[in-house]
Amino acid sequence: MIQAKPLPAYLATRYSGWKATTYAENKAWYRRLATDGQRPRAMIISCCDSRVRVTSIFEADQGEMFIHRNIANLVPPYEPDGEAHGTSAAVEYAVTALKVANILVMGHSGCGGVKGCHDMCSGDAPELEEQSSFIGRWMDILRPGYEQVRGIADPGERTRALEFEAVKVSLRNLQTFPFVQAAIDAEDLSLHGLWKDIGNGELLCYEPATDAFVPV
Repeated sequence: MIQAKPLPAYLATRYSGWKATTYAENKAWYRRLATDGQRPRAMIISCCDSRVRVTSIFEADQGEMFIHRNIANLVPPYEPDGEAHGTSAAVEYAVTALKVANILVMGHSGCGGVKGCHDMCSGDAPELEEQSSFIGRWMDILRPGYEQVRGIADPGERTRALEFEAVKVSLRNLQTFPFVQAAIDAEDLSLHGLWKDIGNGELLCYEPATDAFVPV
């Protein structure tokens, strides 16, 4: 038996308010989205962290951005092994079906997933090394990034640098997907790396030429 309960009262109340205001005032637009389908200009791969709200950062409306969220905004390498790959499936759909022009990978400050990877790789979180840990096995994607920052002495600076590496690892892995690289070569797609400071609202963009994140 499926164990599920009715929607919590506070969420039901918020939905009723949205339906009576935002939806009612934009009913034609919502119906057009339902009828015509989505035509997003960009895909954003961001973290599940509840503090990260990419649509508000770019003042995006419904139907404008195809958003995929996971732990630590990671993209695994191309691995067509017949297994379930949610992030890879989202990338494939965005590029081959929706034909987005841009893919943005957005990291952020204080990322719990990145901190978990840091602790796991430094030996401080043995529970994440267990084969049964979904988080640990997902954060294995970032192990190459940890090797790039492990020499940084200050723990805070090392973790911040690993947040940047999470974006860079994902950008590299995106290019291992044949259909992504083909779209890039055809100049139909461009990749972008971003990092947002939750506290001060600053947004940094990755520049490959200098291998640095610079303010937007």
